[in-house]
Formats: sequence, structure tokens, C-alpha cells
Amino acid sequence: MAVFKAPRKVNYLNNRDILKEIHKSKSTYCSFLEKEYAQFDIIVPSVDKINQRSVAQARRNKADRIKRETGEVVDPTKLSNQELVFRVTCWEHIPMVPKKLTKAQKKKKSKLEELLEMDDVDIEDDGLQDLITETKQDLNYVKLNFPPFWHYMIDDDKVPYIVGKSHWIGGMENGYFSKEHGKMTDKLAHMFIKLCERYATRSNWRGYTYNEEMRGTALLQLSQIGLQFNEDKSQNPFAYYTAAITNSFTRVLNIEKKSQNIRDDILEQNGLNPSWTRQFNNSPDAKKLLPPEVVKAK
Repeated sequence: MAVFKAPRKVNYLNNRDILKEIHKSKSTYCSFLEKEYAQFDIIVPSVDKINQRSVAQARRNKADRIKRETGEVVDPTKLSNQELVFRVTCWEHIPMVPKKLTKAQKKKKSKLEELLEMDDVDIEDDGLQDLITETKQDLNYVKLNFPPFWHYMIDDDKVPYIVGKSHWIGGMENGYFSKEHGKMTDKLAHMFIKLCERYATRSNWRGYTYNEEMRGTALLQLSQIGLQFNEDKSQNPFAYYTAAITNSFTRVLNIEKKSQNIRDDILEQNGLNPSWTRQFNNSPDAKKLLPPEVVKAK
């Protein structure tokens, strides 16, 4: 008698591969003195945190990465401090722009401008002009696709120096800010597509007629927030992206349900039959088939 074995479960995506592609994608937006300086060994909140403890942890991280990539076992204590790369979150090189006005602020400003445009107002002597021009606008950093950072190394005297900057083109001293020159890797984009497609086949989503719209909305969301994943806070980008996809699917579902309710109300007001969903929910059989808590909520 032939024995049939269950097919082996295939892990179509894993966190290690996703993290690798996130790192490659972010590196395209960066400038480094040398190509190998793109690979960091530890993330610290500030340059002051580059101390004996963080250096020891960076050594262990580097040794683990070498073993994982090459299979070679390296003693962390034998690694040189000058080989370590530290990533530090830094906003110093990011330009600032005026903060967007709220609706109330825009309305107030437009009213003041209308008063200034009146013919009988002397602009030179009127204090309203000063109220508009001298008002200090709040400044915010330019919106970026991921938090900016600098890469540091330490010299023989244990003094940190910059070897790389994110959102930067050119040298560390004579370069300039840029946020448009990089791109997401093709492999990471394919990962996003695969995530959305696999999630859309789940039993609680695959039956909807607007399943394709859900996938498109989720894919658009991932393309916008894909690189915002912070490796310092978590090493599980799979869960981060899955949560974003769930929110996108739920948002589309709520919008479609709201639209369906509006259509059903219009049909009933005109003496026509609403959707089968509305007819079933209002029928006596629905109370027998639906759970008690659902019927009670209605």
C-alpha cells in the first residue's frame, strides 16, 4: 500500500531575505567613502553611544554575520575596532521647509489677505501686513521615505569619523542632499507583490469581488512605507508588512460596505430590490443562521 506524505511546507519569504533587500534599497539613497562601509554592524541612537559596550556588541554582530554568510567561525575579540561600522540616526544634513498650514490657519490667512486687498486700506501704514509677513512659520524636516542616518567608524585614537550619509550625493564635506536618486530593488518589489497575492488568498478575503482592488491598495501602501521599517526596533519586517496589508484590506472593505449600504438605501427608497446581502440580513432566516451576537448587534 502506497503511503502518501504531506507536501513539505515551503517558506516563501523569510525575514533575513527581506532585511537584506531593505538594506540594499536604502543604500541606493546613500553615499559612502567606500562601498564596504554600507554594511553596518550596530545601530546606536547618537555618537555618544559609541562606547566600549557598543563596540563589543558590534564585534559580536559582525562575527555572527560573517558566520551566517560564509560559514567561517570568527572570534569577536580578534576583530579590529577600526573595521566596525556604526549607524547613527541623524537629521543634521536634512533641509527644513515651512510646515503646512491647517485648514483653520489657511482660512485665517486668506481673510487677512482679503482685507489687505481692499482699496481703502493703506498697506504701508496698516498693521495687518506686518501680521502676515512677520509671522514666523513653523519649520519641519523634509519628508523622507525612511529615517536618515550617518555611518561612523573609529580611528586608532577611538575618535568617530563619518564614512557615509543617507539621502546624500558626493563627498561627506562637499556633497549635497538628495532624496530622488535611489530606488527600491526589484527583488523587494517582487516580495511585496508576493506578500499581497498570498494574503489575498486567505479564506476571509478571497471571496470578495473587489479582492483585486484590495491587493492594489495594499501594494500601493507597501511601496510608500516599505523602507520606513526600522531595523533598530525590530528584526521582523514580515509582521510589519503583514499589518500594513491587513489595514489596507480592511480599509477597502469598509469603503465598499459603506458604498453598498448607500446603494441599497437608494434602491429601497425607489421601491426596488436591494442587494442579496441586504435582503438576506432582513429576512427571518438570517436570525436562524447568523450568530446571536450578530443578530443582537443589528
